[in-house]
Amino acid sequence: MAQKRTIHSFFTPDPKKQRTTTNADQDETPTYSTHNTYPFPIRDLSKSITKELASLPARPGKPINDQPELDLVYFEPYIPLYLAKDLFRFLRSELPFYRVEYTIKRFGVETHIRTPRYTTVFGLDHTSLFDDDDSSIILDAKTHTRINPAEAYPRYSPRPIPQCLDALRKSTEAATNCKFNFCLVNYYASGSDSISFHSDDERFLGPEPAIASFSLGAARDFLMKHKPIPPPPDGRTAPAFKQLKLPLASGDMILMKGKTQANWLHSIPKRTGKSNQYDGGRINITFRRAMVKGGTDNYYNYNVGKGPVFRWDDTAREMKEWKTTARPSPNISPNPKSEQEEPEKAD
Repeated sequence: MAQKRTIHSFFTPDPKKQRTTTNADQDETPTYSTHNTYPFPIRDLSKSITKELASLPARPGKPINDQPELDLVYFEPYIPLYLAKDLFRFLRSELPFYRVEYTIKRFGVETHIRTPRYTTVFGLDHTSLFDDDDSSIILDAKTHTRINPAEAYPRYSPRPIPQCLDALRKSTEAATNCKFNFCLVNYYASGSDSISFHSDDERFLGPEPAIASFSLGAARDFLMKHKPIPPPPDGRTAPAFKQLKLPLASGDMILMKGKTQANWLHSIPKRTGKSNQYDGGRINITFRRAMVKGGTDNYYNYNVGKGPVFRWDDTAREMKEWKTTARPSPNISPNPKSEQEEPEKAD
């Protein structure tokens, strides 16, 4: 008679077998995602990595809902460590990044903000979609008629999600039963890069948004605390909430859903000391669903902006400003061995 599975065994299945390099991987000709909004062609993942992402998660998610209005699913990990290592190096080298700067005015005082991390974003809100046959064409989502992007999105031209991120989006949708149309990527170059307490509760995300947040690279703490609540009018003591601290490792994913964003704040605090692993760098990938055109404008304004493009320089081991006349960074083989004062919310 087969043994019954225990709760422990359900959440701790046998680890996936580590992928090995095949001759097909080594002989595969690289392909690229191209679009007139990309500063340069973005390399696609190999067929073997794409296939492996489709088979994830590596372990089932663990619900965390033991406090009021908290609704999380913690995948520890979603991407196995050996694959997460490859994916981190690949994305850091192949994606365009930005260090967005802007000025905000509060109480009559202007403050200049330099985003304390590198960012990039791809996607299009729920009202529109890219034509399947020609991604340079944008269609109205309801009528499927062609629209003028310059009129619908006058400030920033939307960019389709490249294959190297879209493969993970498809895997995430299948695992969570959620739909996503935006992919935000943050690169934390060191422990000095951070994002302070905030919530992703913008109206353009809808009333109870689901956000899938992946970690790749150096481990960082992920903190959550309940939003302040006014004392009860009858004089009773307000309920006490515990702060959460999740030590996110490479490959982990947190799905935040339900009433979480409306009631909880989250942050990635600065970390002292120097980590030699991954050059101290960490990539955060978040998938989310913007419902209206205002969401598209917001995401591109605060995660791409109008400034220069940065790309990882493998020789200097840091992000360098990229120019069209500059020599490209060395390519990896197909099978490589909102701070609170910021309007955008990114992790």
